[in-house]
Amino acid sequence: MHEAKVSVVMSVYNGAEHLRQSVESILSQEGVDFEFILVNDGSTDESPGILEEYAKRDSRIRLIHQENQGLTKALVRGCAEARGEFICRQDCGDLSKPGRLAKQLEHIRSGKDRVLVSCTANYLGPQNEFLYRVSGQVDDLTVRNSLLKGSLKTIRGLAAHGTAFFPAELYRKVGGYRPEFYFAQDLDLWVRLVKYGKISFCQEVLYEVRVSENEISGVYRKEQVSLAKIILALRDTETSDPTSKKLLFQASLIRPQRKRKVSNRVKAKTLYYIGRCLQSQGDPASKNYFWHCVINDPFHLKAWFSLVREL
Repeated sequence: MHEAKVSVVMSVYNGAEHLRQSVESILSQEGVDFEFILVNDGSTDESPGILEEYAKRDSRIRLIHQENQGLTKALVRGCAEARGEFICRQDCGDLSKPGRLAKQLEHIRSGKDRVLVSCTANYLGPQNEFLYRVSGQVDDLTVRNSLLKGSLKTIRGLAAHGTAFFPAELYRKVGGYRPEFYFAQDLDLWVRLVKYGKISFCQEVLYEVRVSENEISGVYRKEQVSLAKIILALRDTETSDPTSKKLLFQASLIRPQRKRKVSNRVKAKTLYYIGRCLQSQGDPASKNYFWHCVINDPFHLKAWFSLVREL
């Protein structure tokens, strides 16, 4: 096999349900030499067996097993093993569309000083329903400037963490993913990468994000916001300043105190959001999500109102 040009890095934690689709969406990529680094982050479901199965039959896969340490440390481990000129991210459960690797590789090479490339992503519901599409939204320069100078309210990022594609050498130069950031590790990396060049978006849809009704992003919202504030403070502080060490120490203390289950109320919010996305497109499947929303939270008035509108 030729030396890999691209190292695809994916962390897996109890993702057996959609794991095969995610893995196969990468293994089916054509037109570029790549390695696929899979980090099993202490999964307790069928994921380890599935990963071993794929690793035995495809030499492009490099499988790493570790105790559960969270996404950031899994990415630190995976990216440290990368041999490719570029690193490409992929999230478990998501899908890379055919030609993604080749097109992003061409895109990052075709533009001068490009250090971070994303693409347009479709967000899909639990039953693969199209919910919405996210691209660069605004011009590349505006996104870069927001990462360099924006506030918590104005900062913009990629269409999804899994759409990221960047030079491995620069990743190492800026310090890579930092283990101090249990959450918001992507934002922390983007603000450091773009100091060295441009961010650019492929306008073509090359990635699909699966939205689960058991999304946990809202469960740790407070921690995510706290870490984002620290990231922006670090961005605006000289590396040699003693304040930087204090900020990183503060970040290292922000950890989930325990594994939080998705409460019925949080689940209801996600179900309502999915329902509203479908309703805006005239999809009758929205009614099913509104019903499940009020089952989880009988006092969700907006869901009841939406159901009445569907009658």
